[in-house]
Amino acid sequence: MSRTISIYDTTLRDGTQGEGVSLTVEDKIKIAKKLDALGVHYIEGGIPGGNVKDAEFFRRARDLNLRAKLVAFGSTRRKNSVCEQDANLLGLLNSGAKAAALVGKSWDFHVHTALQTTLEENLAMIRESVAFLKGRGLEVIFDAEHFFDGFKNNSEYALAVLKAAQDAGADWIVLCDTNGGALPGEISEIIARTLQEIRTPVGIHTHNDGELAVANTLAGVAAGARQVQGTINGYGERCGNANLCSIIPNLQLKMGYHCVSDDQLAMLSSVARYVAEVANMHMPNNQPYVGVSAFAHKGGIHASAILRDPKTYEHIPPERVGNQRRVLVSELAGHSNILSKAQEMGLDIRDESTSRRLIERVKELEHQGYQFEGADASLELLLRDACGEDVRIFKVISFKIIVEKTEKGLVSEAIVKIDVDGREAYTVAEGNGPVNALDNALRKALVQHFPDIRDVHLTDYKVRVLDEQNATASKVRVLIESSDFKEKWSTVGVSANVIEASWEALVDSIRYALIGKEKNRRIVEAEPVNGLSNH
Repeated sequence: MSRTISIYDTTLRDGTQGEGVSLTVEDKIKIAKKLDALGVHYIEGGIPGGNVKDAEFFRRARDLNLRAKLVAFGSTRRKNSVCEQDANLLGLLNSGAKAAALVGKSWDFHVHTALQTTLEENLAMIRESVAFLKGRGLEVIFDAEHFFDGFKNNSEYALAVLKAAQDAGADWIVLCDTNGGALPGEISEIIARTLQEIRTPVGIHTHNDGELAVANTLAGVAAGARQVQGTINGYGERCGNANLCSIIPNLQLKMGYHCVSDDQLAMLSSVARYVAEVANMHMPNNQPYVGVSAFAHKGGIHASAILRDPKTYEHIPPERVGNQRRVLVSELAGHSNILSKAQEMGLDIRDESTSRRLIERVKELEHQGYQFEGADASLELLLRDACGEDVRIFKVISFKIIVEKTEKGLVSEAIVKIDVDGREAYTVAEGNGPVNALDNALRKALVQHFPDIRDVHLTDYKVRVLDEQNATASKVRVLIESSDFKEKWSTVGVSANVIEASWEALVDSIRYALIGKEKNRRIVEAEPVNGLSNH
């Protein structure tokens, strides 16, 4: 039995049926290139016969020189018609794709209720459509929609559907759990019985309505399926499709199957995050294998063990899937957490009294509302300050905000006064809000001393109310994510005044950026780190 599993990605088609997922043609081109680099064997591009955007994608995709096989998706011919006049089938032919995925009904209930035709006509639709495309040189993948439900209701007819596709020359027969309601044991049993009846290679396509899409896919492979269909990050209709970001490493690292090369597997995390970014979707931190928290350790006992041997609390080395280990510092931290974090930053905190003092300070700050798990840059400033490094770079003397209502709307103006190497800078700038105005004024004051500050920009801004019972007087926590086009970092600020909290996070963000950019800066007057006193 072959130990190679064919990976079939349908992010560009089935994935776009997920709520909130919308991809332009350019987006689909970008993602297709990433999927190809990842090493998937098939990329399902969309429905060229019924979608203008997808038709354009296939036209442009002809110039991509993909190593993966591009697949056009469509359905069998319409009932009581002929293939030669079916617009959907003609669209598949005209797409330029070398392979076509044809979906057909395998549940007798659907044939009667959805198609409103006879069981015999449905078999003819499948047989003739597959033969039509095979006769014109395409590889044909037949997707048996609702197969597992159909098998449980009428196994004889469900198998007759597969045999109709097989007799017409289908290259693959894919068994679909379209409603996502099957259990792993059912998947295994039904596939085993099915393989006794057909000789065509079988694939598995599952949905996640029972939170079992990945488990059902693995069960399908163990039972004999040799193609798996899914999407990056599990995007798809309702609760989503089977998540290839979990399926591929489980198959390759846990079950001994070959899916992609080791180098390609190491791209998995970056591909998952890239697709999420292009799709403008939030990627859960705790997503297995590829999430930023997948190999994050917070408890002090865990961190201590990780320092001795990562296998104590990690089921695989994170590097295998392109992820990385993170040791978090929080109120649960121990000496090992601080030591590990300092080692990451190239700092020497072997003195246990120093680390204990830092732990107590972190606990105190987190009690005030600070959170360093999602603000590594602020934490690094805190640790460097404790090690005696000067992380101030510039000293904030004062700032002032003016918000004025005019006929043109609200106008925010910020006045910032700072000290760099004993030279004061006093600047004024406007913005579309108080925080934007402060950001503009601070940059204006710093750019003459640190020209590289032009590269730093804010990429995300989050505000959370910490004690909502106090209404508008509540303390808030502001998390700012920044980037310099090369890396991203996050900083935190806390105050009962949202402007002050934003200012704390903003100043930390700029200081963190400048530490990396100004290696030979002059030492300036030290000032306590974020959270230790007011800026």
